[in-house]
Amino acid sequence: MLRRPVREPCKIIHPCVRRQCGRDGRWVNRFPGPRCVIRILHLQLVFRLNHHSLIYKMPTTRKSSRTTSPVPGNNLSTGHNTGHNTGHNPEKYDRILQAAIQVFAENGYFNSRISDIARRADVADGTVYLYFKNKEQILMAAIDFAFSSFMRAARTELASIPDPRLRLRRLARLHLESLGSNRGMAMVFQTELRQSAKFLSDFSHRHLIEYFDLIREIVRDGQSKGFFRTEISDKIAANVFFGALDAMVTSWLLSEREYKLGPAADALVDVILTGMEAHR
Repeated sequence: MLRRPVREPCKIIHPCVRRQCGRDGRWVNRFPGPRCVIRILHLQLVFRLNHHSLIYKMPTTRKSSRTTSPVPGNNLSTGHNTGHNTGHNPEKYDRILQAAIQVFAENGYFNSRISDIARRADVADGTVYLYFKNKEQILMAAIDFAFSSFMRAARTELASIPDPRLRLRRLARLHLESLGSNRGMAMVFQTELRQSAKFLSDFSHRHLIEYFDLIREIVRDGQSKGFFRTEISDKIAANVFFGALDAMVTSWLLSEREYKLGPAADALVDVILTGMEAHR
């Protein structure tokens, strides 16, 4: 094959051309042979075909569907699909959420990996990314659905109870029973959610304010009916009520003995009502 000397510097050289120093000390360009050229053209054709096939297979838009199930409980899915594609399997979506809660509770949010969640859910790592963009979205999706289910169940049951004192009792029992029946979710609520100021802020603005408003509505109703003292701030009462329930759940998680959390609701509400009830 002929070697063609070139003048220095050579500004434009094809990527397939190799530059070598000839025997005479000049830099020369080594051009590929026919077989090499055919191989390069073949690889370029294969790359372009694969590239176009990936473009046509990948969805151009990613839509999110949030159809929430009206049934409360520990089941985190059944229609509540925050994945990118509405055609995805809701059962698999539920398995990923359930597995994520267990992994977060065992390892902590920041020490958990997508691969750990996928392994616990018995799915491939890539399958998780079909439903969620990242680990943060998994955590918030699980918390969003669990809390929305709780609030929906609470409002439904409280609507049929006219006495505000009994409504507070029922709300306290629902709070303790819902977390007491799912230790993993309770661990995420009490510990993992509070390790990040961003998570806690998002949760407070989306859910906690709604919960506090519900408590304050009950307190104001009790004050208007003469059951509770009118000089007590409904905001302070809501903070005391929620704080007592929150402390009970934390104490239950840290306790070395097993006991049911729900029955503690009556004793807790008795203490609160003693300070709130109007003396007639």
